[in-house]
Amino acid sequence: MIVLDDGTEMAEESGELTLDAMFEALAKMPVPEGTKVEIVGGNIFMSPQRQTHFEIVFDILQQLYGRYPRNRMASDVRIDFPGHLNGFACDAAALAEGAVRGDHGRWRHQDVEFVAEVISKSTALNDYGPKKTAYALAEVPVYLVADPYQGRCHLYTQPKDGEYTSELSVAYGGVVDMTGTPLELAFDTAGLPRD
Repeated sequence: MIVLDDGTEMAEESGELTLDAMFEALAKMPVPEGTKVEIVGGNIFMSPQRQTHFEIVFDILQQLYGRYPRNRMASDVRIDFPGHLNGFACDAAALAEGAVRGDHGRWRHQDVEFVAEVISKSTALNDYGPKKTAYALAEVPVYLVADPYQGRCHLYTQPKDGEYTSELSVAYGGVVDMTGTPLELAFDTAGLPRD
């Protein structure tokens, strides 16, 4: 069991670390405003949000809005995904019609139809690695990675056995065709900024 200076215990009686205990402890810490916090594989990641990051996420949500109502979209909201201690704050997510909140009022990963992550240098390995695997294990049908350093979007679809079996890479300025997915959307990357 881990006990913080303020006496917060970061384990249940079984001695096993839980996401809820970790997030409770994080809520008591002085995390700077504008900092994204998530837990990937039991590791805590904090990254300050950049203007470029915001503009890309906003663009994605604007284009999703034609297909999804506001109450079926999320950004930087905790959703727990399969795997060891995966409490992600997806940059953008879209939920299936009829989606319901699970325990503790959080969205269930089973209802997620789309996830987008915008690459930050400090957490890029998560987005291309363990998060991609967790999304595939959760059978999220569409995973989009916007990479402002490469100036490319990477689309992953058709999850099977913890992997995406289809991948498409499109340079900024092009259109990411998601019309054959639950989104039924062509995503225009022309306005996405680069870092």
